[in-house]
Amino acid sequence: MTIMTHTISALKARQNLGDILNRIALRRDQFIIERDGRPMAAVIPIEQFERIHEAARALLSDAMAKSRARGRAVPAGSEETLADEAKHSSRGKRRPA
Repeated sequence: MTIMTHTISALKARQNLGDILNRIALRRDQFIIERDGRPMAAVIPIEQFERIHEAARALLSDAMAKSRARGRAVPAGSEETLADEAKHSSRGKRRPA
């Protein structure tokens, strides 16, 4: 089965949400939602989201363990930043800060 990635406007996404959800659930399609021609969000099958999330958790856990092994504790409050970086790393690209 070929996974298709579609780019649609936010208006079209609102107008066709039920159809989009069916296509994601049944055909594993993915959607990039744009506003004014700029990508704003991705809608993906929940299983794919869960895999990305789990990969980010594993990368974060590994990074924190390596940091502790080197005697460098992760500063309080930076866990979320590290998790976000790991998530984007697992996707193969990073968002600008």
